[in-house]
Order: sequence, then structure tokens, then C-alpha cells
Amino acid sequence: MRLWRFAILRVALASLAGASAGLLVGHAAWGVALALGAYLLWQLMMLAKLDSWLRLRTFSQAPDAGGLWGDIVGQVARLHRRKRYHKRRLIQFFKQLRRSTEAIPDGIVMLAREREIVWFNSVAARLFHLRKVDLGLQIDHLVRYPEFIDYLESGQFDRPVLVRTDGPRGANTQQSSALYLTLQIVPYGEQQRLLIIRDVTHQVRLESVRKDFIANASHELRSPLTVISGYLETLSQDASIDAEVRAPLTEMRRQAERMAAIVRDLLELSQLEDETRELVGEPVDVGAMLAMLRKDVLARRQHPAQISTEVLSEARIRGNEREIHSAFSNLVDNATKFTPADGSLWIEWNTDASGGRFSVRDSGIGILPEHIPRLTERFYRVDAGRSRDRGGSGLGLAIVKHVIQRHGGSLEISSELGKGSIFTCHFPANRIIQPESRREAAGAR
Repeated sequence: MRLWRFAILRVALASLAGASAGLLVGHAAWGVALALGAYLLWQLMMLAKLDSWLRLRTFSQAPDAGGLWGDIVGQVARLHRRKRYHKRRLIQFFKQLRRSTEAIPDGIVMLAREREIVWFNSVAARLFHLRKVDLGLQIDHLVRYPEFIDYLESGQFDRPVLVRTDGPRGANTQQSSALYLTLQIVPYGEQQRLLIIRDVTHQVRLESVRKDFIANASHELRSPLTVISGYLETLSQDASIDAEVRAPLTEMRRQAERMAAIVRDLLELSQLEDETRELVGEPVDVGAMLAMLRKDVLARRQHPAQISTEVLSEARIRGNEREIHSAFSNLVDNATKFTPADGSLWIEWNTDASGGRFSVRDSGIGILPEHIPRLTERFYRVDAGRSRDRGGSGLGLAIVKHVIQRHGGSLEISSELGKGSIFTCHFPANRIIQPESRREAAGAR
């Protein structure tokens, strides 16, 4: 404010000096006009110097001016210095960010609103053969794996998608082998996305070796266990065997049968995991299967006091009958084992517009919430000792999960400790075959 008052005072003094000079020649107005004109010319010269400096301030010195112009030049110089400081900091930050992203072992691709590539690191460039000229192109035009395209179109990015590709390995780029990559989209900002690419070839190969080992070991163990079980059965029926030896023989036979059951489950699980073809199948009568499952439970020496079945739909499932029976019987078997003799067991089949639901509900011991996410893992037991006493192998729910997934469905588990559990198999609508009468009624409507 002080500088503005000083500038106004300058104008007043210039006008007064011009008027005084004009009075000497008898034209005061012309004197004021000439004085203000000279003052305006000086202002224009200062403005031209400021403009030149602003355009070429990197190469020229700031104009030497006082008063209001000096204050303006000083403020501009301070803003310029501040901008250069922040620019240097920003450049340093981006350099550090680039070095850190280059150090990440995963590939990273930044995508804009329409999936255009904004930036990628060297790992992504190596795995996807990206170049600088690809910036601005849509990622789905360059990465054409069908699984990844379906993943992008689905919009469901909670889990990564696994793709198999061929890429250079090691220093010799002429040798190439299969690469397994997981691709996951992480949304951020305003409809922007981050594509994270992870090389999981080593883990996939280890998993393949593990599966092959389990399958081969199970095949090799099946024959010896059959022989051992046969001899033990023969010995246990021999009347000449002492009573003291009979009890150990019975226990050995029980354990041999348990090992044989584990081997059977391992073989079935390996077969389910190796099967990659699309499952078509035939119509499966779920109502008849529920009746068979109830009879199997009642035939046991120990079973819940109340066993109820509810067939609320006559619809059938299109699928593999042996696999579906294996999954359903595993669920019923689990519920039977962990339900007391005075408890209840309910088995239900129903359908609606969203698909079919097979559920098994019991009044058993229940499961703590922290165990539920891991129940379908191989050999996972909530209580290992109690499961072993009941003859469980820890593979039943893993088999159920793979069977349901092969039929396009999902397994839902809910439980409350001390009150029981509910296991529900959801099947998609395209797997459900309605009776002829209902299809004709729907067509008539």
C-alpha cells in the first residue's frame, strides 16, 4: 500500500512540475500533458523491460527498477526461484519414484480411463514386449490373452487372472519356455487403473511337481494297501488267532482302511485338478440322490436322531453324476460325523431364477469364523485329533470345492459355534434343467 501511495505521489509531482513549467510559457495544461506523457513513456519502457525479462529471464538479468516496478520485479523473481526449487524437488521425486519402481520385481503398467498405456516399468516391458511407441495405445490391443480380455471385460478385479505365455528366459533369448503370469487390475484415482504383472512360473512348476508327486504316490500306494487290507481281513476272520492278537489286528485293519480312503480321495482330487476340459455332463436326478444319501446315513451304526430331506424342486443338474454324488456325500458325511446322536440333519434341494441350491444343515458342534476360509484346503482340520478319531482325511471339502467349481458353481459355508453349520452348493442357472411341464408352462406364458 505504501508503494501505491508513493506512485500516486509521483504522478502528482510530475503533474505539478509540468504545470509550473507550462505557466512559465503561458500554457499550464500543455505542461501537465507533456509531464504525464513523459511519465507514461517511462512506464511503458519499464513494462517493455519487464516483458523482455519475463520472456528471457533464464538468460538476462532482472531490470534495475525502483518503486512499484521494483516491487513487482522482486515478487516475480521470488516466484521464479520458488518455482525452480519445487521443480527440482519434483524432478528428484520422479527420479526416486522411477528408481523404486524399477527395483520392484513385478511389472507395473499405468492405464488411463480408456485403458490407454500411460507408463510402464522395465519388467512390464520385458514380459509384454512393450516399447515407448506403445504409450497411448490400449492395453487390450497389445496383450491379447483370452483370459485377460475376459478379465478386463468382467470388471471383477478382486483376484488376479493366470495366463500362460512364451517368453525369453535367461541370457540366451533364443531359448524360450512357458511363462506363467498373474495379472491384476487395481483401480485408483479418477477411473485410472494399475496393472500389476507377476511372474509365478516357479510357483506353478512347484505346484505341478507337488500334484504329480501326490498322484504318483497315491497310485503306488493303492496296490500295497489293497494287499495289506486283504491279508488283515483274512487274519481277523481266522478263528485260530488268539484273542490278544485280534484287537491289534482289528486296529491295523481300521487304519489300513483309513489309509486306503485317503489314497482314494487323493486320486480323485488329482483327477479333478488335472481335468481342464469343459464339463458338459448329463441330467442328474438330485431328488433320487438325496433319498440315497439319507439311506446311507441311516445305515451307519451312529447317526443323528433326526434326518430330514426336502426336495423343493423337480429340476435336475446337468453334470457328472459321479462327481456330484461324491461332493454331496462328502458334505453329508461331514455333517454326520460332527453332529451328536441326539442332533438333527437337514438336506435340501431347491431352485429359482438364479440357479440351484443344495444345502446340508446340521445341529453339530459348529466352526469358529477364523477356520471357515481355510476349510477347503487340503488336509486342513479344525481339530486334528477329533477329525482323526472320526476317520476324516481332510480332503473331503477340497473335493467338494473342485467339483462345484467344475460345474460353474460355488460353495458357501456359514456356521455358529455350538449351534451347527450350513454348507450350500450354488449352481448357475445354465446347469439347471427344469421338468418338461414347467418348461411348457413358461413357454405358454
